[in-house]
Amino acid sequence: MATTGAMVPTLPPGSRLPAIVQTIMYVVARRQLVLRLHRRHGDMFSTRVAGNRVVVTLCNPEHIREVFAGSPSVFHAGKGNQMLEPIMGEHSILIADGDEHLRARKLLMPAFNGAALRGYGDLMTSLAVENVESWPVGHPFEVHPRMNAVTLEIILRVVFGLGEGARLSELRPRLRQVSDIGPLTILGWSYRRLADVGPWRRSRDNLHEVNRLLQAEITDRRAAGDLADRADVLSRLLAAGGGELTDAEVRDQMITLLLAGHETTATALAWSFHELARRPDVQRRARQAADDGDDEYLKAVAKEAMRRRPVIQNVARMLMESTEIGGYLLPAGTVVAPSISLVHRDPTWYERPVEFRPERFVGRSPEAGTWIPFGGGTRRCLGAGFSLQEAAAVLRAALTRYDLRPAQPKPERRKTRNITLVPADGARIVATPRRS
Repeated sequence: MATTGAMVPTLPPGSRLPAIVQTIMYVVARRQLVLRLHRRHGDMFSTRVAGNRVVVTLCNPEHIREVFAGSPSVFHAGKGNQMLEPIMGEHSILIADGDEHLRARKLLMPAFNGAALRGYGDLMTSLAVENVESWPVGHPFEVHPRMNAVTLEIILRVVFGLGEGARLSELRPRLRQVSDIGPLTILGWSYRRLADVGPWRRSRDNLHEVNRLLQAEITDRRAAGDLADRADVLSRLLAAGGGELTDAEVRDQMITLLLAGHETTATALAWSFHELARRPDVQRRARQAADDGDDEYLKAVAKEAMRRRPVIQNVARMLMESTEIGGYLLPAGTVVAPSISLVHRDPTWYERPVEFRPERFVGRSPEAGTWIPFGGGTRRCLGAGFSLQEAAAVLRAALTRYDLRPAQPKPERRKTRNITLVPADGARIVATPRRS
């Protein structure tokens, strides 16, 4: 709750390491850092990061609900996501706040409502089948890159309404390069002097080419005479915007959808297959669901993978005025960060949380603030339903064709790629034709 009382702004305890050390740890080894701070300080703790910024991590669902229910004028999600601005752009729905965010959300929402999702079903199924039928049979392979390929293809078709063409052929590998960057590269975006050095220069040059290709597509689409008859997101944006949207605004929404719309779902699917390959009993239940068209259970598999192996570690909101949370009056400028990874592993909310049990999500909904892979409140991810429907389509395509087993006995560790936690070895599995 926001307050203007006489309380002195205070912060919860946290690390005493120098800010630069905390910054590097927060970017490179955030999971290990927050686990240690959580054990030492409990459900609220502070971290100091670059730019003299304080991040307060929240693990208590009551506090998380306060953040999600808070006024968007106080809790600015865009400013909390500011490290993504060099790629997503200042107009991105992830970066914008206030009226600009509401306008972008209103324009994009029709592309992800129930009717639109039903319209994407056949496309998701056909591309999922095409992908899984190309899997190597009987040999270990990394499933994560294949999930990146199919989810990127699906979102490209949905965003542009096109599957072929020289421009999209050039765009695909460049978008993969944008996604495939390390955490230190992201950290370097905050230091302009690094822009012409090594990986930051290569990242900048690749992004320049992505922008050129997107601009060319936007220009061509503006000239089309049938925008109102097209169902793809780009055409809908240009038609709904009534010519009021600038090219920069359209570009920022396009790249946000292309990157955020495939990377996280691909990783959740890779972890799903990783878990199913190691749990024959769960795999048998999932195969039966695939045979029966039981999408609720298949979505539950994806939901449990998102709980057990969070793709994103936390949500972020910057406070625009002093605000009381958990007994602390946090000063304006503080970033409050509901921790996805910590609340998802809390045995208070999930019995035996280390176990992979999709049944947790069948016929029931988790308590508010305890399952938050898509965020919450007015900033909850627009593509949540799209992501789960896509995951069900890919799981169905694979499980009706293959039996799965792990390529190695030990579960894969996590590694950080851009801002996501991905399987360190690509989620290696072995797929063989189904015996029954």
